[in-house]
Amino acid sequence: MHHWIGVHLPRLPIESFCPTWYTPVSSEGFVVLEKGRVLDADAAARGHGVVDGMRRGGVLTLAPSAELRERDPIREQHTVEGVSFALLQFTPNVVVGEENVVLADVTASLRLFGGLRALRSSIRRVVAEFGVTCTASMAPTAEAAWLLARAGGGLALTQRSLSRALTRVPLSALPPARRFVDWFDGLGCATITDVMRLPRAGLKKRCGTALLDALDRATGDAPEVHEWLTMPPAFDARVELPDRIEHVEAALFAARRLTLQMTGWLAARQLAVARFVVSLEHERGRAAIAPTEVEVALGEPTWHEEHLVRLLKERLSRIDLAAPVIALRLEAKDVRVAEAPSESLFPEPGGTPQDLARLMELLTARLGAENVLRPAPVADFRPEVAARWVPVGSDAKTSRVDLPRDLPRPAWLLDTPIQLIMRGHRPFYGAPLRTVSPGERIECGWQDGQIVTRDYFVAEANHVHYWVFRERVGSRDEREPRWFLQGLFG
Repeated sequence: MHHWIGVHLPRLPIESFCPTWYTPVSSEGFVVLEKGRVLDADAAARGHGVVDGMRRGGVLTLAPSAELRERDPIREQHTVEGVSFALLQFTPNVVVGEENVVLADVTASLRLFGGLRALRSSIRRVVAEFGVTCTASMAPTAEAAWLLARAGGGLALTQRSLSRALTRVPLSALPPARRFVDWFDGLGCATITDVMRLPRAGLKKRCGTALLDALDRATGDAPEVHEWLTMPPAFDARVELPDRIEHVEAALFAARRLTLQMTGWLAARQLAVARFVVSLEHERGRAAIAPTEVEVALGEPTWHEEHLVRLLKERLSRIDLAAPVIALRLEAKDVRVAEAPSESLFPEPGGTPQDLARLMELLTARLGAENVLRPAPVADFRPEVAARWVPVGSDAKTSRVDLPRDLPRPAWLLDTPIQLIMRGHRPFYGAPLRTVSPGERIECGWQDGQIVTRDYFVAEANHVHYWVFRERVGSRDEREPRWFLQGLFG
């Protein structure tokens, strides 16, 4: 038996694009129009007598301060397609149905996502994060899932429960039956189950074969043919904002929507993204301003939505807008084949390498690449030359000097050595320092003219260990050798 999930999206694409932007501004309600007639209205508008089919003038007569919005079918279609791409992360078998319904065959995904109910909850969460409301249903057939979603949702896991669920679906939810609603009403038929009890021969003669075919597909007595959602070879999506925004944080909502679409595309194609670019588009035309590009580079390719959104949020928070934003575009620049998860029995201590890579990516996005460094030692005996730090994303190669393993090296090295004062012929740093290790002599630098001749020691004071060195002076030098502090041990 197949298991289908139907997701019905509202007919309010403008309002649902970002509910916080389009909250009704008055107590007289929010009304959506199509060609000058009322398509839908909220409870406040209906309380003033606004009904479907009423003209604009009638609405303004009953509710002069109501907020009127014209329906945008193009944006509505883009919203449905975006949700369809987001659902690809749960199954590659997604169908864009009629009347703003998205269907997904999740038969092969049940165990992966913890069962039907858990999977339906996950789908609802993704749709909510996408910024739209929905009614979700489950049924053994796609046609039944479509009907239940259009009728307000429902759960039918077996043929028996499907028969009970269809008793609650109004006849007007079935497109081939809408033109015959008045005739069925005269027969006392209000639901789909009522119509299914009528003689098939009479239905075929009166209503044609389309109605019977739809009923047979809903009950599983006839095969279903689907046009599966196709995936482009590369991901490049764009979304127009309903209004100009001047704060980059407000663009995160639309950026999250694009990220959800990319996540679905990556999961369906079994890919992982290593670098993507979000373009914040500004004014066009004569006063055109170049888009602000936000590039996110990952140390470890991933397809996980939470991590991508978190990185993008950190990067956007550090951007200063040059002008208001009117649209966003997201393009996956570097995608690779996704690696299968580890099947090891015991988890690795301290997290997996992927966990460490995600942490480094988050710190880089939050603090900036110049503030998250990794060691890249240089083959030189001089500590200040050998200790080189580069950004974690840098491709600088590491070289090393073979030193005796018993030679101590501090955890922290100062950028510039600090000259120590002398008290009683002993170096002093808050307290007299006492050497606790034999000396290590370093003489090098002839190749570049930066000659150093030093004797290094581990010194101790108040249970704290320091790395100090003493300059070597020649027999002709009249000054005493100086002591310097260059590092601290952890």
